[in-house]
Amino acid sequence: MDLELATDAVDGGPLGGAVVIDLLERELAWFTRVLDRGFRAYFPVEGAEPVPSGLDDLTPPTLEPGAWAELVAEAGGGIAERLALVLALVPHLRPQLLDVFFTKNAIFDRRFTEFGGLRNDDHFEPTGETLAFLLDAGSVAGRLEVQRLLEPEHPLQRLDILRSGAPKEGAVGLLRTPLRLSPEALSLALTGRRPTPVLGPDFPAQRLHTPLGWEDLVLHPGTQRQLQELRSFIDHSGTLLHDWGMAARLRPGFRALFYGPPGTGKTLSAALLGKLTGREVYRIDLSLVVSKYIGETEKNLSRIFDRAEHRNWILFFDEADALFGKRSETKDAHDRYANQEVSYLLQRVETFDGMVILASNLRDNVDPAFLRRFEAVVYFPLPRAEERLRLWQEGFSPRAQVQADLAVIAKEHELSGGAILNVIRTVSLQAIAEGQRPITREDLTAAIRRELSKEGRAG
Repeated sequence: MDLELATDAVDGGPLGGAVVIDLLERELAWFTRVLDRGFRAYFPVEGAEPVPSGLDDLTPPTLEPGAWAELVAEAGGGIAERLALVLALVPHLRPQLLDVFFTKNAIFDRRFTEFGGLRNDDHFEPTGETLAFLLDAGSVAGRLEVQRLLEPEHPLQRLDILRSGAPKEGAVGLLRTPLRLSPEALSLALTGRRPTPVLGPDFPAQRLHTPLGWEDLVLHPGTQRQLQELRSFIDHSGTLLHDWGMAARLRPGFRALFYGPPGTGKTLSAALLGKLTGREVYRIDLSLVVSKYIGETEKNLSRIFDRAEHRNWILFFDEADALFGKRSETKDAHDRYANQEVSYLLQRVETFDGMVILASNLRDNVDPAFLRRFEAVVYFPLPRAEERLRLWQEGFSPRAQVQADLAVIAKEHELSGGAILNVIRTVSLQAIAEGQRPITREDLTAAIRRELSKEGRAG
């Protein structure tokens, strides 16, 4: 992407297009000086003053508050990390700067091995060796520094900022793999915004949305009060931890268990907590997380927690028994690794600085080790008759003609909110299909009977 094209991409972004372009121009100017220094140091001109290698006197531009500064800080904040980010950006912004790496060794009539890089369609794609050359002319110290940046536990890798691609065929070692910014990091650098993560193997979670408001939540008063406590944490935790100086005494983050029968509002409550407090809520897709292969479940969980760290996200684990269930007696290798997964998850949940919500039908299905560490355990009971009446009354469209006493229906049939909405959908569609006729008590009774049969209950 040329800088001219970037103008359209960033207009209206948090920093404004012109500001982002000016920032990137300054980073590219610094990179040009680093590149020029590296080549003049490595290929000295006879009779000229020797040029020192390294970056000691090549100070990068001052970091101004914003998305780029945030990305550099997440990456570790060092000059090597910053150069790695800019080097990975250059192919998108000014690829011609890297043409100099096509220089051939005149003696051997071949490219310089120390430049590293991959050459595709006359474009040079930098690798770890390219970064090592820029850091200190490919010295041992420079190569070791790049090796450090590419280790799995370094923030560049752990937070999925810089991806070292698959090694070129026949090549060995991380230094020979291409350096590419992750899509999220690239978007943050070019637009000042983070894209919404997409559900898939690399991120097994999906963002929860709801068009409803807090006033639409029909719950037992006791459940409502407990949810208000969660809202208070989200709204005021910064004041408690920092202004009141409690960060050294309290663990980061907040952990809660939502339990109760299906359809009682657990998922909706999680979505509304995020909506009302301005936090993103991600529902974990356990089918993409839990793996039969040893160690894969931990890796999948790592991708979620690493991505969510320091983002103020709410992580929602629906049907959490599959991950947070009671540890079994160790009888074989499978049990041992399953228990290790639970232990790993316990550690990540305990140190996560955002909010983690587990949802389960039964409290007793969750490992007690988790419950002891939870700040809140919230029960979602089946709605009482007065709450069921409100669900019936507010659930129908204003265009529906309901010829039935909903107060009697609510009193006679003990249903969850989800089941009531299923019944309303069934009878409404039936009425529409038959010329938008009135909905009768008989329609409701028949639909309720079918709904109860799905749950194995008599109508």
